[in-house]
Amino acid sequence: MTESEKGPLGRRRGRGARERILSASQQLFREQGINRTGMDQLCAVAQVSKRTAYQHFPSKDELVAEYLRRFDPEIMPGVFDRTDLTPRERLLAAFEIPASMPLCPYIGAAVELHDPEHPASQYARDYKVAIAARLTETAREAGATNPEQLGEQLALLIDGASARTRVLNSESFPTAAAIAEVLIDNAIPASAQR
Repeated sequence: MTESEKGPLGRRRGRGARERILSASQQLFREQGINRTGMDQLCAVAQVSKRTAYQHFPSKDELVAEYLRRFDPEIMPGVFDRTDLTPRERLLAAFEIPASMPLCPYIGAAVELHDPEHPASQYARDYKVAIAARLTETAREAGATNPEQLGEQLALLIDGASARTRVLNSESFPTAAAIAEVLIDNAIPASAQR
């Protein structure tokens, strides 16, 4: 950072402040949680003043909600929008979560915030409903006899594997993928799998 980029406190000037705040929130919320991340620490990492942070986000609640909104805005496009996979393969690809991926941020936020009316809790709920809908839509494409049931089962399995991976500090997604394969094969008639 050059001298001309520094503000009065030696911090970076305003250009890109919103993105730096969001980047710092993503890093800190993922590493240490929402409640353990204070605005002072977040501002220091983002290299902005508290005044600047609150100009962009009038409350920490709004910052947390925006953090979640930006995390996966297209609802797993790397899985559901793939045209090189069959619908059945896309359902299984939803379980190819890297071991390095920490607890689902939507689950983490909902657990930490305790308030179902908090904007971030509402967004987490909307996201989880959207994941189940994408799974249901893909199950329907795959020819499942009860796509709504399969979509909900797979969504629950993804969330359970995410939580179990975090709690046990060991990889649970390979086991979840094996369970998902059984559920998918039982839900899709053999004639539809061809």
